[in-house]
Amino acid sequence: MFLLIACLTWRDRRQTRVGRLSAALTLSAAASAVNSTPGFGQAEVVWRAPVLALAAGSVVVFWLWARIVFDDDFILRARHAALWALSVAGELFSAYGCAKWPRAGSLADLVVQLVGVGLAVLAITQTMATWRGDLVTGRRRLRAAVLLASVVYISIDTFYNSGLGSFAVTPAAFDAIRALGLCALAVLAAWRLLQVAPIEPATSVLRRGTDFAASASGPKSAPQGVTPLLLKRLEQLMTDERVFRQERLTIGALASRLAVPEERLRRAIHEGLGYRNFNAFINHYRLEDAKAALSDPSQCEVPVLTIAMDSGFQSLGPFNRAFKADTGLTPTEYRRMAQKMPAADASRPDEADRKIG
Repeated sequence: MFLLIACLTWRDRRQTRVGRLSAALTLSAAASAVNSTPGFGQAEVVWRAPVLALAAGSVVVFWLWARIVFDDDFILRARHAALWALSVAGELFSAYGCAKWPRAGSLADLVVQLVGVGLAVLAITQTMATWRGDLVTGRRRLRAAVLLASVVYISIDTFYNSGLGSFAVTPAAFDAIRALGLCALAVLAAWRLLQVAPIEPATSVLRRGTDFAASASGPKSAPQGVTPLLLKRLEQLMTDERVFRQERLTIGALASRLAVPEERLRRAIHEGLGYRNFNAFINHYRLEDAKAALSDPSQCEVPVLTIAMDSGFQSLGPFNRAFKADTGLTPTEYRRMAQKMPAADASRPDEADRKIG
């Protein structure tokens, strides 16, 4: 079943990061199922090693899958592949090195277990950290499943490897628990595969802050609870009152200002405007405000940190990263380019830079 889900996911969704990680996760789960088969541990090295390697890296793949699914800004890097390789190497050494180097093999096994628990704890903390700002209803429900799975994994792994498990749980019972966990993961993967595709992001025109009301009134049938009036009120609150400059602005506080239920505002921002998380929505206005200040000749002596703080960012690091991701330039490069350009183009040096490139 896992292999079937992996093949279908790769066939239909390999163009997306989530699709590729989902296929890798279900492939790792298939390897874990094979590796836990009674008698497989005594198989020849040449046959067992590839399956054991895939099974050993499953905890790393699960953590990366959770990051990709729940963090729209997460980027896979070479160090993530290195972490997977180290986890696999440790498991292989633990399995095949114990006979020759028993002490080193036991140490490698302990390190692999600690890495597994550590990544499960990371999955919990990172999933909870971005829960409130998530605007996708189905994805918020999925977070609960990931949190539950991580907590159960940590509890079972810690209990079994602490020495208490050998007295309270027989090996057969532990194998049954592991099989139930794999079945739950299969159901989760199948549900993720078969669920309705997420709504596509709004057009670039809407994302760049042009007329909300015109964009909102364009479709003939707006999503349920999302009205042009609500979108217009939201636009006025952001552009006229500039509430995005408020420190630690939450979606609950914004809903209170608009006198609407929080869930309705989530639906309006996600389904009406195409944003998948609240931070991306707020940062859009903060970055536009910062770009206007950086392009203003009268503020050429104002420090970048001051502009970042005035726009609503809490520190310079997140501002620099968000600005570079949005424009392809650092704030200093953007300001320098804006000062060299004619007044007509000074407000959009990032676009001019793309044209030159």
